[in-house]
Amino acid sequence: MIGDMIAKARNEKGMTKTELSKLTKINIGHLTHIEKGERNPSHKALKKICKALEIPYQQLMYTYDKTINEDQESYDIISHISYNKLLAVDSVGGFIDCPPNVPSSTIALKVNDSSMSPLFEEGSYVFVEFNTPLNNKDFGLFSINGQVLIRKFSARKNKIVLKPENSNFENITITDKDNFYIIGKILSK
Repeated sequence: MIGDMIAKARNEKGMTKTELSKLTKINIGHLTHIEKGERNPSHKALKKICKALEIPYQQLMYTYDKTINEDQESYDIISHISYNKLLAVDSVGGFIDCPPNVPSSTIALKVNDSSMSPLFEEGSYVFVEFNTPLNNKDFGLFSINGQVLIRKFSARKNKIVLKPENSNFENITITDKDNFYIIGKILSK
């Protein structure tokens, strides 16, 4: 997946592999293997690539050991994962212990509404792993048109639907007009 993200960033920046190779001093053949997912870049190489592409290193680092399955390819997961955006946090409540069953958590997030009740109660914490590809029925943290939400992820026939647990809230069907990103996967509460 990291290779897909590098290729996406490079293409969106309008940069050729040759140009990236010159800027990073990484052999073009090695870059090709990285982008095809045949090799992972070393951390040093990834830092060089991110610097050359002028994107944050950590965002791609989250995708380092992730793979994409056929279902995720069918809804073009790569187009919904951001490599150049950071989650803006308006308030920090301190630290919370990371449970041993979710060691890959990136952040503990306080649930701010009742849309996912009773599964995730308002005021409780969920543990999120950033930039993780989702499967059907996974719970995720999403950004849609500037709003950040926790919802159940559903992908069917190239259509993505975000579902609340609480029936007082409506499903959200993602369209081509939406500014939609998968921030991460909810690992546990």
